[in-house]
Formats: sequence, structure tokens, C-alpha cells
Amino acid sequence: MKEIVEYTDYRKFIQDYYDERKRCSAFSWHAFAQKAGFSSDVYLKYVCEGKKNLSIASAGSVATAMGLVGFEYDYFILMVSYAHAKSNEAKKAAFEERYALANAHKVRVLGSDEFNYFKSWKNPVLRELAPHMPGAKPLEIAHACKPKISAAEVSETLDFLVKAKLLKKDRDGNYHQTDKAIKMAPIEAVPLAARDLQRQMGEFALKSIDLPIAERMMSGYTLGLTRRAYERIKKETEDYYRRVVAIATEEDETEQVYRLNVQLFPLSEWLGSKNEKTNKKGEMK
Repeated sequence: MKEIVEYTDYRKFIQDYYDERKRCSAFSWHAFAQKAGFSSDVYLKYVCEGKKNLSIASAGSVATAMGLVGFEYDYFILMVSYAHAKSNEAKKAAFEERYALANAHKVRVLGSDEFNYFKSWKNPVLRELAPHMPGAKPLEIAHACKPKISAAEVSETLDFLVKAKLLKKDRDGNYHQTDKAIKMAPIEAVPLAARDLQRQMGEFALKSIDLPIAERMMSGYTLGLTRRAYERIKKETEDYYRRVVAIATEEDETEQVYRLNVQLFPLSEWLGSKNEKTNKKGEMK
């Protein structure tokens, strides 16, 4: 069975624990439930299947039944807390608490580097900028950033990018990208952090309106769409992004770092389709 820090879903962890015990002994859901203090023999089975939720209050007894102690006990409780978090802020707080706990015990949490990468605009910008400023000191790199940041922030960000293996540093102290492009990991907490990045970049986009037209490109349309048209446009945009990344990665040289934002969001409530309106009229008669 994998280490607990390799899990982000407490249901998967419980299921793997059960399967491992079952493989090695005559372990049963009945025995598991009794050991955890549940009256229903199949309660934990239903939890693993997503039919029931494990409460935070019950998480401790299940952790004890699985023989978890110390750091692993606390980590399991935090996994359950994360699953119960309703808002994005609560989920981020639960993930960060789990990460801090693991970090204190010198253990890497799955997705932690990706989560931290997408939390700040400085990470993607310096990942693009630093490799194309060979020999530059942190202060020089800081002066090249928009908006301006400190040399200390540059040093801290570069250290993180090297640690996360998103940049590598050669013997001369120059930085190189480990990959041409980065794709978001399929881990629930990572898109939560990415929203922070998108919010930051959206604020920068507003400020960039004051730049000379020769230095920025902006356009927009207000459209009336069906759901089918929305899905088609979304697909076209995804294909467009892939083509843009392919063009950008064709060349090794960088002359300036840009941010490309494309947004498509509702400016009205859902009005319903013609069929829905017809059905409603029929129901009123």
C-alpha cells in the first residue's frame, strides 16, 4: 500500500487499506466497522463507494481502527476535513494545513509543488524570464518584471522553482527550463490555487489597458449563446490555446514575457431554451 501522503482522497485510502488487509487475511467490512465503532456492517463500504460521507467526528475512530498514529493520524483527519470544506478558501486552507504538517515531517505531499506554483504570478513569470537573462543578478531580474518586485522575492521564487524541478541551475549560476510548457496536474487542490493566479492576472490585464496599443492587444464580444454554441466555442478556444503554445515553444529565444488571457463568462442568468419555454407554457395551461 502507498504512503498516506500519496493520497488526496480519504475514501481511496480507506479502500486501499481494506483491500490490503483483505489480501493478507480474512478481514471483512463487518470486522472493520466493529473496530471503528460503527453499528452498520457496510457503513465504511458505502463511504468508499461515495454513498456515505465520513464525518470529521468519526474520522479519528476510523484512523485508530486502521492503526494510524502521530503524523499519519493527523494527516488522515485533515484529508477528511478537506473533503468537508464547502468554499474554495476552506479547501485551500485545509490543503495548506495538510502540506504544512507533511513538510514539518520532511514528507512531500502529492501536488504540493503544483499547488504552490499556481498561487503566485511570480512563479510563471520568473520561470520564463530567468532562463533568458544569463548572468543576471536577482535585482536585475526584479527590475525586468512587471509589476516590480524585490530582489529577495526573485531569489525566493527561483529557489522554489529549482526545488520543484521547474527550473535547473547550471554550474555558472544560469537557469534553464526543465520543460517547455507546464500542464496543470489533475489534483483537486491545484485548480483552486490556479484561481488565485487567474485573479492576479486578471487584475494585471485591467492595468494593461493604459499601455500603448502597440504593446498590448485586447478585444471582446458580447454574444447571445445556446449551451451547444458555448461548448463549441470552449472547444475552439482549447484548440486555439494548444496552437498558441506550439507556436511559442517553436523558438528557444525570448525577447519579452507576455500573458495571454481569454475569458468567456455569463453576463445574464440562464434564460432557458425554446423547448423549456414551450414546456412551461404547456404546463401553465
